[in-house]
Amino acid sequence: MSHSTMTDAPYSAGPKSKALFQEEQEFIAPGLQTIALYAQLAIDGGQGAMLRDVDGKEYLDLVAGIGVASLGYGHPEWAKAVGAQAAKSAVGSFTSAHRVNFLKTLASVTPKGLTRCQLYSSGAEAVEAALRLAKSKTGKFEVVGFWGGFHGKTSGVMGLLNDGFKNGYGATAPGLHLSPYPDSRNCPFGTKEPHDCGAHSLSFLREKLKRETTGAVAAIILEPVQGTNGNVIPPAGFFKGVRELAREIGAVFISDEMITGFGRTGKMFGCDHEGVLPDMMTIGKGFGGGFPVSGVVTSSETASAKPWANPSGSSSSYGGNPLASAACDTTLQIILRDKLVENSAKVGAAMLEKLQRMKATQPLIGSVRGRGLMLGVDLVNPKDGKTLDKAICREIFEEGLKRGVLTMAYNPSLRINPPLVISEAEALKGLDLLNESMEAVSRRRAL
Repeated sequence: MSHSTMTDAPYSAGPKSKALFQEEQEFIAPGLQTIALYAQLAIDGGQGAMLRDVDGKEYLDLVAGIGVASLGYGHPEWAKAVGAQAAKSAVGSFTSAHRVNFLKTLASVTPKGLTRCQLYSSGAEAVEAALRLAKSKTGKFEVVGFWGGFHGKTSGVMGLLNDGFKNGYGATAPGLHLSPYPDSRNCPFGTKEPHDCGAHSLSFLREKLKRETTGAVAAIILEPVQGTNGNVIPPAGFFKGVRELAREIGAVFISDEMITGFGRTGKMFGCDHEGVLPDMMTIGKGFGGGFPVSGVVTSSETASAKPWANPSGSSSSYGGNPLASAACDTTLQIILRDKLVENSAKVGAAMLEKLQRMKATQPLIGSVRGRGLMLGVDLVNPKDGKTLDKAICREIFEEGLKRGVLTMAYNPSLRINPPLVISEAEALKGLDLLNESMEAVSRRRAL
Protein backbone atom coordinates (compact mmCIF):
# COMPACT_ATOMS: atom_id res chain seq x y z
CA MET A 1 0.00 0.00 0.00
CA SER A 2 1.42 3.38 -0.96
CA HIS A 3 1.97 6.09 1.62
CA SER A 4 -0.57 8.37 -0.08
CA THR A 5 -3.22 5.66 -0.19
CA MET A 6 -2.66 4.90 3.48
CA THR A 7 -2.99 8.52 4.53
CA ASP A 8 -5.95 9.47 2.36
CA ALA A 9 -8.24 6.44 2.66
CA PRO A 10 -10.80 6.65 5.50
CA TYR A 11 -10.13 4.39 8.47
CA SER A 12 -11.93 1.10 8.80
CA ALA A 13 -11.24 -1.84 11.07
CA GLY A 14 -10.41 -5.10 9.29
CA PRO A 15 -13.35 -7.17 8.02
CA LYS A 16 -13.19 -9.81 10.76
CA SER A 17 -12.88 -7.19 13.52
CA LYS A 18 -15.71 -5.14 12.08
CA ALA A 19 -18.00 -8.17 11.75
CA LEU A 20 -17.41 -9.24 15.37
CA PHE A 21 -17.82 -5.68 16.62
CA GLN A 22 -21.11 -5.24 14.80
CA GLU A 23 -22.40 -8.61 16.02
CA GLU A 24 -21.59 -7.63 19.60
CA GLN A 25 -23.37 -4.30 19.25
CA GLU A 26 -26.65 -6.19 18.93
CA PHE A 27 -26.32 -7.42 22.52
CA ILE A 28 -23.90 -5.32 24.56
CA ALA A 29 -25.28 -2.31 26.41
CA PRO A 30 -24.25 1.15 25.17
CA GLY A 31 -21.46 3.03 26.91
CA LEU A 32 -18.27 1.14 26.04
CA GLN A 33 -14.99 3.05 26.38
CA THR A 34 -14.59 5.58 23.58
CA ILE A 35 -11.42 3.91 22.34
CA ALA A 36 -13.27 0.63 21.72
CA LEU A 37 -16.23 2.31 20.03
CA TYR A 38 -14.04 4.33 17.69
CA ALA A 39 -11.51 1.59 16.83
CA GLN A 40 -14.06 -1.23 16.40
CA LEU A 41 -11.25 -3.74 16.87
CA ALA A 42 -11.55 -7.35 17.98
CA ILE A 43 -8.29 -8.35 19.61
CA ASP A 44 -6.87 -11.82 19.11
CA GLY A 45 -3.70 -11.54 21.19
CA GLY A 46 -0.45 -9.73 21.67
CA GLN A 47 3.16 -9.86 22.77
CA GLY A 48 4.91 -7.30 24.92
CA ALA A 49 3.80 -3.82 23.86
CA MET A 50 2.20 -5.11 20.64
CA LEU A 51 -1.46 -6.02 20.16
CA ARG A 52 -2.83 -8.12 17.30
CA ASP A 53 -6.39 -8.04 15.99
CA VAL A 54 -8.34 -10.95 14.52
CA ASP A 55 -7.40 -9.76 11.02
CA GLY A 56 -3.71 -10.24 11.87
CA LYS A 57 -2.80 -6.55 12.00
CA GLU A 58 -0.43 -5.46 14.79
CA TYR A 59 -0.60 -2.27 16.82
CA LEU A 60 2.06 -0.70 19.03
CA ASP A 61 0.12 0.05 22.19
CA LEU A 62 0.58 3.44 23.90
CA VAL A 63 -2.54 2.97 26.03
CA ALA A 64 -2.12 -0.30 27.99
CA GLY A 65 -5.83 -0.52 28.76
CA ILE A 66 -5.55 2.91 30.42
CA GLY A 67 -2.48 1.95 32.44
CA VAL A 68 -3.56 -1.60 33.28
CA ALA A 69 -1.30 -3.81 31.13
CA SER A 70 1.93 -3.14 33.02
CA LEU A 71 3.48 -6.38 31.73
CA GLY A 72 2.07 -5.89 28.25
CA TYR A 73 0.44 -8.86 26.54
CA GLY A 74 1.09 -12.58 26.44
CA HIS A 75 3.63 -12.54 29.28
CA PRO A 76 4.54 -16.25 29.62
CA GLU A 77 5.20 -16.26 33.39
CA TRP A 78 2.01 -14.37 34.18
CA ALA A 79 -0.05 -16.64 31.93
CA LYS A 80 1.50 -19.75 33.44
CA ALA A 81 0.93 -18.64 37.04
CA VAL A 82 -2.68 -17.58 36.48
CA GLY A 83 -3.43 -20.70 34.43
CA ALA A 84 -1.91 -23.01 37.04
CA GLN A 85 -3.92 -21.33 39.80
CA ALA A 86 -7.14 -21.48 37.76
CA ALA A 87 -6.66 -25.24 37.40
CA LYS A 88 -6.59 -25.58 41.20
CA SER A 89 -8.92 -23.00 42.78
CA ALA A 90 -10.12 -19.57 41.75
CA VAL A 91 -12.44 -18.18 44.42
CA GLY A 92 -12.78 -17.82 48.16
CA SER A 93 -11.30 -15.70 50.93
CA PHE A 94 -9.11 -18.39 52.48
CA THR A 95 -5.37 -17.81 52.77
CA SER A 96 -3.27 -18.75 49.75
CA ALA A 97 0.50 -18.90 49.32
CA HIS A 98 0.32 -16.36 46.48
CA ARG A 99 -1.63 -13.90 48.64
CA VAL A 100 0.80 -14.18 51.54
CA ASN A 101 3.77 -13.67 49.26
CA PHE A 102 2.17 -10.73 47.48
CA LEU A 103 1.23 -8.97 50.73
CA LYS A 104 4.74 -9.46 52.15
CA THR A 105 6.37 -8.17 48.97
CA LEU A 106 3.97 -5.23 48.78
CA ALA A 107 4.76 -4.23 52.38
CA SER A 108 8.46 -4.12 51.45
CA VAL A 109 7.94 -1.49 48.70
CA THR A 110 5.16 0.73 50.09
CA PRO A 111 5.87 4.00 51.93
CA LYS A 112 7.05 3.52 55.50
CA GLY A 113 4.46 2.04 57.83
CA LEU A 114 1.86 1.27 55.16
CA THR A 115 1.99 -2.48 55.61
CA ARG A 116 -1.67 -3.51 55.76
CA CYS A 117 -3.62 -4.20 52.58
CA GLN A 118 -7.16 -5.29 51.83
CA LEU A 119 -7.93 -6.40 48.27
CA TYR A 120 -10.91 -5.67 46.03
CA SER A 121 -11.81 -6.05 42.36
CA SER A 122 -12.42 -2.53 41.01
CA GLY A 123 -11.05 0.95 41.53
CA ALA A 124 -14.27 2.51 42.74
CA GLU A 125 -14.80 -0.37 45.17
CA ALA A 126 -11.39 0.25 46.72
CA VAL A 127 -11.98 4.02 46.94
CA GLU A 128 -15.33 3.47 48.64
CA ALA A 129 -13.65 1.06 51.06
CA ALA A 130 -10.96 3.66 51.78
CA LEU A 131 -13.61 6.27 52.55
CA ARG A 132 -15.42 3.85 54.88
CA LEU A 133 -12.13 3.24 56.66
CA ALA A 134 -11.46 6.98 56.95
CA LYS A 135 -14.89 7.45 58.51
CA SER A 136 -14.23 4.54 60.89
CA LYS A 137 -10.87 6.03 61.87
CA THR A 138 -12.00 9.61 62.40
CA GLY A 139 -15.65 9.34 63.37
CA LYS A 140 -16.29 12.06 60.78
CA PHE A 141 -18.14 11.86 57.46
CA GLU A 142 -17.12 14.58 54.96
CA VAL A 143 -14.71 14.01 52.06
CA VAL A 144 -12.77 16.55 50.00
CA GLY A 145 -11.53 15.96 46.45
CA PHE A 146 -10.35 18.21 43.61
CA TRP A 147 -11.49 19.57 40.29
CA GLY A 148 -10.35 17.26 37.51
CA GLY A 149 -10.11 14.27 39.81
CA PHE A 150 -11.41 10.81 39.02
CA HIS A 151 -12.05 8.18 41.70
CA GLY A 152 -14.71 5.95 40.14
CA LYS A 153 -18.32 6.12 38.95
CA THR A 154 -20.24 4.46 41.80
CA SER A 155 -22.80 6.49 43.74
CA GLY A 156 -20.65 6.86 46.85
CA VAL A 157 -17.86 8.68 44.99
CA MET A 158 -19.68 10.19 42.01
CA GLY A 159 -19.77 13.57 43.75
CA LEU A 160 -15.95 13.63 43.58
CA LEU A 161 -15.89 13.12 39.81
CA ASN A 162 -14.55 15.51 37.24
CA ASP A 163 -17.27 17.64 35.65
CA GLY A 164 -19.26 15.92 32.94
CA PHE A 165 -19.15 12.33 34.17
CA LYS A 166 -21.67 12.95 36.92
CA ASN A 167 -24.08 15.13 34.94
CA GLY A 168 -27.62 13.86 34.55
CA TYR A 169 -27.72 11.55 37.57
CA GLY A 170 -29.31 13.88 40.08
CA ALA A 171 -28.14 14.56 43.61
CA THR A 172 -24.85 13.07 44.75
CA ALA A 173 -24.04 11.72 48.20
CA PRO A 174 -23.97 14.34 50.97
CA GLY A 175 -20.75 15.51 52.54
CA LEU A 176 -18.63 15.51 49.37
CA HIS A 177 -16.68 18.67 48.50
CA LEU A 178 -14.49 19.67 45.54
CA SER A 179 -11.70 22.25 45.60
CA PRO A 180 -9.81 23.81 42.65
CA TYR A 181 -6.79 21.88 41.38
CA PRO A 182 -3.68 23.77 40.23
CA ASP A 183 -3.83 22.69 36.60
CA SER A 184 -0.69 23.97 34.89
CA ARG A 185 -2.55 24.41 31.58
CA ASN A 186 -5.22 26.74 32.88
CA CYS A 187 -4.91 27.81 36.50
CA PRO A 188 -8.36 28.37 38.03
CA PHE A 189 -6.97 31.51 39.68
CA GLY A 190 -5.59 32.96 36.46
CA THR A 191 -1.93 32.83 37.43
CA LYS A 192 0.76 31.88 34.92
CA GLU A 193 3.40 30.60 37.33
CA PRO A 194 2.75 27.00 38.51
CA HIS A 195 4.09 27.69 42.01
CA ASP A 196 1.72 30.64 42.40
CA CYS A 197 -1.19 28.51 41.20
CA GLY A 198 -0.33 25.83 43.73
CA ALA A 199 -0.10 28.41 46.52
CA HIS A 200 -3.46 29.97 45.57
CA SER A 201 -5.06 26.52 45.42
CA LEU A 202 -3.78 25.62 48.89
CA SER A 203 -4.95 28.96 50.31
CA PHE A 204 -8.39 28.45 48.78
CA LEU A 205 -8.57 24.91 50.17
CA ARG A 206 -7.78 26.18 53.64
CA GLU A 207 -10.63 28.72 53.43
CA LYS A 208 -12.99 26.14 51.93
CA LEU A 209 -12.36 23.77 54.82
CA LYS A 210 -13.27 26.55 57.26
CA ARG A 211 -16.23 28.06 55.43
CA GLU A 212 -17.92 25.23 53.51
CA THR A 213 -17.46 22.04 55.51
CA THR A 214 -19.13 21.30 58.84
CA GLY A 215 -15.77 20.64 60.44
CA ALA A 216 -16.26 16.89 60.08
CA VAL A 217 -13.83 16.05 57.25
CA ALA A 218 -12.87 12.38 57.40
CA ALA A 219 -10.64 12.32 54.32
CA ILE A 220 -8.96 14.36 51.63
CA ILE A 221 -8.30 12.32 48.50
CA LEU A 222 -5.83 13.36 45.78
CA GLU A 223 -4.14 11.73 42.79
CA PRO A 224 -0.34 12.32 42.65
CA VAL A 225 -0.89 12.87 38.91
CA GLN A 226 -4.42 13.43 37.61
CA GLY A 227 -4.92 10.73 35.00
CA THR A 228 -8.36 11.20 33.47
CA ASN A 229 -7.81 14.97 33.41
CA GLY A 230 -4.89 14.50 30.99
CA ASN A 231 -1.95 13.17 33.05
CA VAL A 232 -1.60 16.52 34.82
CA ILE A 233 1.23 16.93 37.34
CA PRO A 234 0.62 19.30 40.28
CA PRO A 235 3.14 22.08 41.03
CA ALA A 236 5.96 21.13 43.40
CA GLY A 237 4.82 21.36 47.00
CA PHE A 238 1.07 21.14 46.37
CA PHE A 239 0.76 17.44 47.17
CA LYS A 240 2.75 17.91 50.38
CA GLY A 241 0.72 21.00 51.28
CA VAL A 242 -2.56 19.10 50.99
CA ARG A 243 -1.16 16.34 53.14
CA GLU A 244 -0.19 18.88 55.83
CA LEU A 245 -3.64 20.48 55.73
CA ALA A 246 -5.24 17.07 56.21
CA ARG A 247 -3.06 16.50 59.25
CA GLU A 248 -4.01 19.90 60.68
CA ILE A 249 -7.74 19.14 60.60
CA GLY A 250 -7.40 15.51 61.69
CA ALA A 251 -8.46 14.07 58.35
CA VAL A 252 -7.06 10.98 56.66
CA PHE A 253 -4.96 11.83 53.59
CA ILE A 254 -5.57 9.33 50.77
CA SER A 255 -3.18 9.13 47.86
CA ASP A 256 -5.19 7.61 45.01
CA GLU A 257 -2.50 5.54 43.26
CA MET A 258 -4.82 3.59 40.94
CA ILE A 259 -2.91 4.72 37.85
CA THR A 260 0.28 6.14 39.39
CA GLY A 261 1.23 3.06 41.41
CA PHE A 262 3.71 0.29 40.69
CA GLY A 263 6.19 2.17 38.53
CA ARG A 264 3.91 4.08 36.19
CA THR A 265 5.50 7.45 37.08
CA GLY A 266 9.09 6.21 37.22
CA LYS A 267 8.94 5.62 40.99
CA MET A 268 7.14 2.80 42.73
CA PHE A 269 4.33 5.14 43.83
CA GLY A 270 3.37 8.62 42.75
CA CYS A 271 3.62 10.00 46.29
CA ASP A 272 7.31 9.02 46.33
CA HIS A 273 8.15 11.94 44.03
CA GLU A 274 7.67 14.41 46.89
CA GLY A 275 8.57 12.06 49.71
CA VAL A 276 5.05 12.36 51.09
CA LEU A 277 3.78 9.69 53.47
CA PRO A 278 0.01 9.35 53.04
CA ASP A 279 -2.23 7.83 55.68
CA MET A 280 -3.68 5.54 53.06
CA MET A 281 -3.25 4.58 49.40
CA THR A 282 -5.73 3.13 46.97
CA ILE A 283 -4.13 0.85 44.38
CA GLY A 284 -5.30 -0.87 41.23
CA LYS A 285 -4.82 -1.25 37.48
CA GLY A 286 -1.15 -2.15 36.86
CA PHE A 287 -0.42 -4.46 39.79
CA GLY A 288 -2.67 -7.23 38.50
CA GLY A 289 -1.06 -7.29 35.07
CA GLY A 290 -4.51 -7.22 33.49
CA PHE A 291 -6.48 -9.09 36.16
CA PRO A 292 -9.27 -6.93 37.71
CA VAL A 293 -7.88 -6.25 41.18
CA SER A 294 -7.54 -3.25 43.47
CA GLY A 295 -6.75 -2.53 47.09
CA VAL A 296 -6.46 -0.23 50.09
CA VAL A 297 -3.06 0.07 51.77
CA THR A 298 -2.61 1.67 55.17
CA SER A 299 -0.97 1.33 58.58
CA SER A 300 -1.79 -1.25 61.22
CA GLU A 301 -3.23 1.44 63.47
CA THR A 302 -5.57 2.86 60.83
CA ALA A 303 -6.58 -0.58 59.54
CA SER A 304 -7.74 -1.59 63.02
CA ALA A 305 -10.46 1.08 63.13
CA LYS A 306 -13.98 -0.28 63.56
CA PRO A 307 -16.51 -0.97 62.15
CA TRP A 308 -14.25 -1.33 59.09
CA ALA A 309 -12.04 -3.84 60.93
CA ASN A 310 -14.89 -6.04 62.18
CA PRO A 311 -15.18 -9.53 60.67
CA SER A 312 -16.53 -9.09 57.11
CA GLY A 313 -16.35 -5.32 57.65
CA SER A 314 -13.75 -4.63 54.96
CA SER A 315 -14.05 -7.76 52.85
CA SER A 316 -15.26 -8.30 49.28
CA SER A 317 -16.49 -11.52 47.66
CA TYR A 318 -13.88 -11.41 44.90
CA GLY A 319 -11.19 -9.48 46.76
CA GLY A 320 -7.90 -11.32 47.14
CA ASN A 321 -9.25 -14.59 45.77
CA PRO A 322 -6.64 -17.20 44.76
CA LEU A 323 -6.75 -16.25 41.08
CA ALA A 324 -6.35 -12.53 41.76
CA SER A 325 -3.58 -13.24 44.25
CA ALA A 326 -1.65 -15.32 41.72
CA ALA A 327 -1.90 -12.46 39.22
CA CYS A 328 -0.81 -9.83 41.78
CA ASP A 329 2.04 -11.89 43.20
CA THR A 330 3.45 -12.74 39.78
CA THR A 331 3.08 -9.21 38.42
CA LEU A 332 4.83 -7.53 41.35
CA GLN A 333 7.66 -10.06 41.31
CA ILE A 334 8.24 -9.39 37.61
CA ILE A 335 8.06 -5.60 38.06
CA LEU A 336 10.78 -5.81 40.71
CA ARG A 337 12.95 -8.47 39.06
CA ASP A 338 12.90 -6.90 35.60
CA LYS A 339 13.38 -3.37 36.98
CA LEU A 340 10.29 -2.08 35.24
CA VAL A 341 10.10 0.94 37.55
CA GLU A 342 13.56 1.95 36.31
CA ASN A 343 12.53 1.20 32.72
CA SER A 344 9.53 3.47 33.16
CA ALA A 345 11.76 6.33 34.33
CA LYS A 346 14.29 5.82 31.55
CA VAL A 347 11.93 5.30 28.62
CA GLY A 348 9.54 7.95 29.91
CA ALA A 349 12.34 10.52 30.01
CA ALA A 350 13.29 9.67 26.41
CA MET A 351 9.66 9.99 25.33
CA LEU A 352 9.24 13.33 27.09
CA GLU A 353 12.40 14.67 25.46
CA LYS A 354 11.17 13.55 22.03
CA LEU A 355 7.74 15.07 22.64
CA GLN A 356 9.38 18.37 23.51
CA ARG A 357 11.32 18.23 20.22
CA MET A 358 8.11 17.35 18.36
CA LYS A 359 6.38 20.35 19.94
CA ALA A 360 8.94 22.65 18.30
CA THR A 361 8.04 21.41 14.83
CA GLN A 362 4.48 20.06 15.17
CA PRO A 363 1.92 22.92 15.28
CA LEU A 364 -0.85 20.66 16.63
CA ILE A 365 1.05 20.16 19.91
CA GLY A 366 0.34 22.88 22.45
CA SER A 367 2.09 21.55 25.54
CA VAL A 368 3.67 18.34 26.84
CA ARG A 369 4.36 16.97 30.31
CA GLY A 370 5.11 13.68 31.98
CA ARG A 371 6.46 11.53 34.76
CA GLY A 372 7.76 8.14 33.76
CA LEU A 373 5.40 6.39 31.36
CA MET A 374 2.55 8.72 32.23
CA LEU A 375 2.72 11.50 29.68
CA GLY A 376 0.31 14.18 28.54
CA VAL A 377 0.04 16.10 25.27
CA ASP A 378 -2.42 18.93 24.64
CA LEU A 379 -3.59 19.17 21.04
CA VAL A 380 -4.43 22.64 19.71
CA ASN A 381 -5.61 24.26 16.52
CA PRO A 382 -2.60 26.23 15.21
CA LYS A 383 -4.92 28.81 13.60
CA ASP A 384 -6.20 30.13 16.91
CA GLY A 385 -4.29 28.22 19.62
CA LYS A 386 -7.53 26.85 21.06
CA THR A 387 -8.23 23.25 22.01
CA LEU A 388 -8.35 21.02 18.94
CA ASP A 389 -11.84 20.00 17.87
CA LYS A 390 -12.64 16.43 18.88
CA ALA A 391 -13.63 15.50 15.34
CA ILE A 392 -10.11 16.36 14.20
CA CYS A 393 -8.65 14.49 17.17
CA ARG A 394 -10.57 11.41 16.12
CA GLU A 395 -8.98 11.64 12.67
CA ILE A 396 -5.52 11.62 14.30
CA PHE A 397 -6.53 8.55 16.31
CA GLU A 398 -7.71 6.79 13.15
CA GLU A 399 -4.59 7.75 11.19
CA GLY A 400 -2.61 6.15 14.00
CA LEU A 401 -4.58 2.93 13.72
CA LYS A 402 -3.91 2.83 9.99
CA ARG A 403 -0.18 3.10 10.77
CA GLY A 404 -0.31 0.48 13.52
CA VAL A 405 -0.18 2.60 16.67
CA LEU A 406 -2.90 2.65 19.32
CA THR A 407 -3.27 5.98 21.12
CA MET A 408 -5.84 8.10 22.96
CA ALA A 409 -5.54 10.88 20.37
CA TYR A 410 -9.32 11.04 19.99
CA ASN A 411 -9.20 13.47 22.93
CA PRO A 412 -7.37 16.85 22.83
CA SER A 413 -5.87 16.01 26.23
CA LEU A 414 -3.91 13.09 24.83
CA ARG A 415 -2.72 10.62 27.47
CA ILE A 416 0.23 8.34 26.75
CA ASN A 417 0.69 5.40 29.13
CA PRO A 418 2.20 2.35 27.40
CA PRO A 419 3.02 -0.98 29.07
CA LEU A 420 5.97 -0.77 31.47
CA VAL A 421 7.77 -3.40 29.39
CA ILE A 422 7.96 -1.17 26.31
CA SER A 423 11.48 -0.63 24.96
CA GLU A 424 12.88 2.80 24.21
CA ALA A 425 13.03 1.96 20.51
CA GLU A 426 9.35 0.90 20.47
CA ALA A 427 8.30 3.96 22.43
CA LEU A 428 10.08 6.40 20.13
CA LYS A 429 8.73 4.59 17.07
CA GLY A 430 5.24 5.00 18.50
CA LEU A 431 5.79 8.76 18.80
CA ASP A 432 7.05 8.88 15.21
CA LEU A 433 3.84 7.18 14.05
CA LEU A 434 1.79 9.60 16.15
CA ASN A 435 3.62 12.53 14.55
CA GLU A 436 3.00 11.09 11.07
CA SER A 437 -0.68 10.82 11.93
CA MET A 438 -0.81 14.48 12.98
CA GLU A 439 0.96 15.53 9.80
CA ALA A 440 -1.51 13.61 7.66
CA VAL A 441 -4.47 15.28 9.33
CA SER A 442 -2.80 18.70 9.17
CA ARG A 443 -2.38 18.33 5.40
CA ARG A 444 -5.92 17.13 4.86
CA ARG A 445 -7.43 19.83 7.08
CA ALA A 446 -5.00 22.54 5.88
CA LEU A 447 -4.04 23.35 9.48
